[in-house]
Amino acid sequence: MEIATAAPSKSSTLNIFLWIAQALLALVFGLAGAMKLGVSEAELAKSGNTLPMALVRFIGIAEVAGALGMILPALTRIKPLLTPLAAIGLALIMVLASLLHLSRGEFAELPITVALGAMAIFVAWGRFKGAPTRGAGPS
Repeated sequence: MEIATAAPSKSSTLNIFLWIAQALLALVFGLAGAMKLGVSEAELAKSGNTLPMALVRFIGIAEVAGALGMILPALTRIKPLLTPLAAIGLALIMVLASLLHLSRGEFAELPITVALGAMAIFVAWGRFKGAPTRGAGPS
C-alpha cells in the first residue's frame, strides 16, 4: 500500500528558507551588536577600531535591534511588518559597512558584508511579497 504525500508548496519552502535566513541574521547581528556594546573601548582599539566610540555603540544598538526584529515580530505575529523593515535596516548597515571597508582598502571584508546584505534583502523581499507573515487576530 502506497501512502500519498503532498509535496511542500512553493510558499512553504520559501517560508522555511526565510526562517533560516532570519535566524542566521539574528545570530550574526545579535552577536556582533552585543560585542560592540559589551567590549571596552580599549579592547575595541586593540582590534583595530578607529571609529568614535559613540558611533560603535550606536551601531551595536542598531544591530541588536535588527537581530530582535528578525525574529520577534514574525514569531509572535505582533506587528510582523517590523521584520522586513528590520531586514532593510540591516541591509543598510551592510551597505554602509561595505563603503567603510572600501574606503579603508579592506577588500577581504567585502564578501561577508555583501552576503549578509543580500540575505537581509532576501528576507525583506520574502516577508513583504514572497511569504509574508500574517498578524495575530481574527482572519
